[in-house]
Amino acid sequence: MSTFENVMWHILGYIAMPVIILTGFAVVAAISVAILSRWDKPSTTE
Repeated sequence: MSTFENVMWHILGYIAMPVIILTGFAVVAAISVAILSRWDKPSTTE
């Protein structure tokens, strides 16, 4: 593997880790907010 390929794989690896972690955090936060917003609403049927 050339030096250029080695550098590119290192850059991609170091970029991928935080992107995966932050994307997972954002997805879990969005699902949690959606569930809590539906669960917290008082029922208006009387």
